[in-house]
Amino acid sequence: MAERLADHTTLRTGGEARTWVEPESEAELIEVVRTADAAGVPLLVLGGGSNVVVADAGFDGTVVHTGRLRGIHTDDVAACSGAFMTVAAGEPWDAFVATTIATRQVGIEALSGIPGLVGATPIQNVGAYGQEVSQTIARVRVFDRAEQRVVTRSAVECHFGYRSSLFKAVPDRFVVLTVSFQFRLGTLSTPIRYAELARTLGVEPGARAPMTEVREAVLALRRGKGMVLDPEDRDTWSAGSFFTNPVVEPAVADGLPREAPRYPQPDGRVKTSAAWLIEHAGFSRGYGSGLARLSTRHTLAITNRGGATTADVLALAAEIRDGVERAYGIRLVPEPVLIGAGLDT
Repeated sequence: MAERLADHTTLRTGGEARTWVEPESEAELIEVVRTADAAGVPLLVLGGGSNVVVADAGFDGTVVHTGRLRGIHTDDVAACSGAFMTVAAGEPWDAFVATTIATRQVGIEALSGIPGLVGATPIQNVGAYGQEVSQTIARVRVFDRAEQRVVTRSAVECHFGYRSSLFKAVPDRFVVLTVSFQFRLGTLSTPIRYAELARTLGVEPGARAPMTEVREAVLALRRGKGMVLDPEDRDTWSAGSFFTNPVVEPAVADGLPREAPRYPQPDGRVKTSAAWLIEHAGFSRGYGSGLARLSTRHTLAITNRGGATTADVLALAAEIRDGVERAYGIRLVPEPVLIGAGLDT
């Protein structure tokens, strides 16, 4: 029986996979990938399905689901150097975050509540509330499909950037097997950089707070924005933030309204808020008249109200992208990976 990809994505859209495989081990995963590559069969590696949008036509190839590849190994713990942990690609991300907090390992507490599996986090350089996984990743072990061998890439070799990495830049080459993290030990968080989180915690930006309190605050903020998955709440049926925050040249930022958010970047460019642009271009929370609509709690999330197709979602995304470009001259870029689909097809 064919496997519906809509049953394996948080947006709950997507057609059928020609072949569906769930490897029980890393060796089995590599063998499946090698077999598909040798036969010239298209391959899609799927984790938690939280950051992908799959075409209604499905995927005419082999879909490999990594959810059974589990294991967390603590390689070293020392008061001076901290903890070094290696995590299998199929471990659920938020459960891993909870584990690090319980074992006093500092650095990803603000990334609580993000859906998906550990293996996907370095690809997107997942980030939220002032933290990014690249700040704690030491190395990523991958199967290199071009060289047909397992290789280990240091954090520097991963070329992390804002919601980007080597793995995203060359999307069909690497299959993540394990991710190794280096954590500082303690009970207090890293400095709170995100103003909204600092206000929620009642601390000044740059201060630290107990990691347990940071996790609770982040989860509360995410729930308030419909960003914690709830099967009974269709306002959470989404792929998360659909657009990345644009990073633009100073001249473009100067042309924005005075009240538009501006965050200077190390390279001289300026980051602004995609959510602000969307709202001020006329797309308010809950916008849409069909089965795909903006979340009623967060303008960056396009939600499936039940029965929406991928075509419905992408039509709304294209309308929003084009509306923002007309209003501000900035073309928003989708954050999820689009599989067999696009905003202009």
